[in-house]
Amino acid sequence: MPSALETLVKILKLEREKSFQNTAVSGGLSAYSANWSAQAHGQARKPEHHALVDEISGIMLRYDSIEDPDQRRSSVEYMLGRITGRVPAPPEAAARVAEWAARLPAQSSPPTEDAQRDEQAPAERPEKRERRERPPREAGPAPAAQQQSARPPRPQQDNPRGQQQQRPRPQQGKPGGRSGGEGGEEREGGGEFSSLDVMEFRSGTPGRLDIPVRPKLTRPPRQPRRALSEAEAADLLRGLASSVEVVRGIGPAKVEQLNRLGIFTIGDMLTFLPRRYDDYTQISLISRLQADQIATVIGTVRHAEVRVAQRGRKDFFMTVDDGSATLNVMFFSQHYLISSLRPGTQVVLHGPTGQFRERIQMTNPEWDVLDVDDLQAIGIVPVYPLTEGLNGKSMRKLMKRAVEYWAEQVPDYVPEATLERAELADLGWAYRNLHFPESFDHLEHAQRRYVFDQLLLMQLAILDSRRVWQSAPAHALPIDEGDLAALTSALFPYALTGAQQRVITEIRADIGSTRPMNRLLQGDVGSGKTAVAATALAIASLNGRQSVIMAPTGILAEQHFRSIGQSLANIPGPQKPEVALLTSALPAAQRADVLQRLAEGSIHVLVGTHALLEDDVVFRDLALAIIDEQHRFGVEQRGKLRAKGGNPHLLVMTATPIPRTLALTLYADLDLSVIDEMPPGRVPVRTKVVEPAAMERIHDFVKSRVDAGEQAFIVYPLVEASESIEAEAALEAYERLRQVYYRYRVGLLHGRMKPAEKDAVMTAFRERQYDVLVTTSVAEVGVDIPNASVVVINNASRFGLASLHQFRGRVGRGGLESFCFLINDSTDQTARDRLKAMELTNDGFRLAEIDWKLRGPGDLVGTRQSGQPVFKLMEAMNPLLVELAQREARTIYAEDPLLALPHHHLLAQRVQMLRDERADLS
Repeated sequence: MPSALETLVKILKLEREKSFQNTAVSGGLSAYSANWSAQAHGQARKPEHHALVDEISGIMLRYDSIEDPDQRRSSVEYMLGRITGRVPAPPEAAARVAEWAARLPAQSSPPTEDAQRDEQAPAERPEKRERRERPPREAGPAPAAQQQSARPPRPQQDNPRGQQQQRPRPQQGKPGGRSGGEGGEEREGGGEFSSLDVMEFRSGTPGRLDIPVRPKLTRPPRQPRRALSEAEAADLLRGLASSVEVVRGIGPAKVEQLNRLGIFTIGDMLTFLPRRYDDYTQISLISRLQADQIATVIGTVRHAEVRVAQRGRKDFFMTVDDGSATLNVMFFSQHYLISSLRPGTQVVLHGPTGQFRERIQMTNPEWDVLDVDDLQAIGIVPVYPLTEGLNGKSMRKLMKRAVEYWAEQVPDYVPEATLERAELADLGWAYRNLHFPESFDHLEHAQRRYVFDQLLLMQLAILDSRRVWQSAPAHALPIDEGDLAALTSALFPYALTGAQQRVITEIRADIGSTRPMNRLLQGDVGSGKTAVAATALAIASLNGRQSVIMAPTGILAEQHFRSIGQSLANIPGPQKPEVALLTSALPAAQRADVLQRLAEGSIHVLVGTHALLEDDVVFRDLALAIIDEQHRFGVEQRGKLRAKGGNPHLLVMTATPIPRTLALTLYADLDLSVIDEMPPGRVPVRTKVVEPAAMERIHDFVKSRVDAGEQAFIVYPLVEASESIEAEAALEAYERLRQVYYRYRVGLLHGRMKPAEKDAVMTAFRERQYDVLVTTSVAEVGVDIPNASVVVINNASRFGLASLHQFRGRVGRGGLESFCFLINDSTDQTARDRLKAMELTNDGFRLAEIDWKLRGPGDLVGTRQSGQPVFKLMEAMNPLLVELAQREARTIYAEDPLLALPHHHLLAQRVQMLRDERADLS
């Protein structure tokens, strides 16, 4: 097993990858420091080793209290540098070494754990002992004449790359014999370590330490920018729109194949990124694989077959041999691979390893047919998505031709000052290393530049949209502070929370001026967003203006119509505002009446669904528009509603918590308000993660709650079974659950139903015509079912935490003790950690932060709902990078909002290109 220092190196590298969020180890580095220190001291052999352990554990102990990300970065880099010897020992290290020298008993050659194990197992095979005593690979084969005598280390300047110095090979059979023994001269500096010093900490079989020999590329190289006239730059940008036919080797057949992959232009080729990278310098032997690691294996298919599992699912199974051992590989529901992965095929497999029946195996790994040229090139090989007729080798050749020429031709549109401040790579360099990286450090910097560009361009486009939106005046809707306090007291029979009052004050300030409000209201499930919306609608009504609120479903619109109508009926005075409902289910005669009164101005507040967007819906004097569950609407739909008035104030609401940094980026055109306080008396939903084996007990529990007069949701990730996804589907589960709950009324709701059908099912469930509702993610947001007290979420690991939290919010809305059961079907530790977080907190904002750290922005980015993918390489997006792009965008915008300055001309063109591609940024 690895030593304590090796384990810590991996943890610190993971902490660096996770942007220093203190999530690399459960509980954080400070909590980990005590156990690590005890283990490391137990393995240390020299005073300087113990002194280093004390120094490192002290830094870890203070890590949690450090709030500045840059200081955390410095601490991590310092610890890595001390462990590997790149950073010299501090002056106080000498005192620590002396203290430990006095405390430790004198030992000339302390026995190692390897030697103890040899003494306890004399019958061990000689070849195993010989392999364990072999020197590390970095030292290279030592000449026979040097095996008996120590060679003095070279001076530091003769070894600029920090390569290991050779040390005398220990005599075989000598107790304590191991690679890199005690011989040789000590380094100066009171505890500075080399890689061989770290190896002395090992408690298992010697091997290669997972520390890169080459120094990390901390900052990408920058080249002087080629001077281009505005016309030349525009021509080059337009060149990106050229057909792929201009690339040598792409004829009509290849054009058709690339088109099927969504590649039509040179720009498409540059941004068609590999789905993974195979590092042929880090190939694992099958015989050395262990469970729970990510590995790349090369081998030959020896056996392949299709296996029929339960419920008729067809799986593909194969055995791969690399000459050292064989590996079992299973692909669930992918029987069609039998035609591609025949016996004799040489393949590359990449993915996590597991253990089944005491054998190491891979399940659903990424795979590719081996290209011998890639092995000869030895390096990092990009693996692209493919289509019929286009293999990996051909795709790489085409991409290399395009990248080698066009990466240098693309003009860099980001100002040089911005790149310098952000320490970002040149655009051409980034494109080259996105496709054919020189190292994984190079790839990391290239990805960082690519994601930064997407964030920067989107922010600039959104900020410009905000400028245009606010250039036309809106109707002011003033109300003084005293009248507002009296209004809220009259509207609601309960006291508003402090968070609700704060948000209402922010909205009052917005709508009281002629500058149109453009505000996003975030509030957790049950936090009281509707009360805030009702207050804003009441203010508009008191000012004699019309207002509208749009909801994504008919049943939610009806719910708002009742609750908001009841609140507005409490407005003091004889003139009560007229509230009307408009949905697609409204009979023709009633609809005509609503439209006529709306145009005349006798309807003050209109509540509705997408039916509000019809051309014949005309307001007399619309001053305020509110959109509930805004991510259920496309940007064009939001713009169409806004166009119903001259330039009305706009409030969009969401119950999907988004981390503040991400929200300020995705919604740079909106001011942000957050209701971060729950009304008193709301009972938290009790959440429990359970294994599939416990389903029978879960069904019994659901029956007991239904027998008590309550209702339950049972959620599935899919509507219908899929051959490519190992998860149960609602349609097949519905038929089975009707047998399980044969004494009860079971309903079915899914996204493929027509809107009217969905509303009918939810209405029937709310009116208790069903006891159990089998559903999919369509039930994630929406209606109050006060009588629902249980939600069971199957295949829970397939949902993001935001979605799981929304599902949980479907229960506990009527004061009943409520329960959420998360059925865990995953063995992945990250998935288990995510689900465990659901048990620990009901705070949606905290869950959103956790989800971002564990999974990346993922579904949260999708809440902008443009109808298109918002970002590529979202896995490379992190809070620090988002903040950086946000800061740089606002710096550029403050200097030059129209991007009219000469050094912003290229940037302005690129922003316009993005706006032409994406309607949601217009």
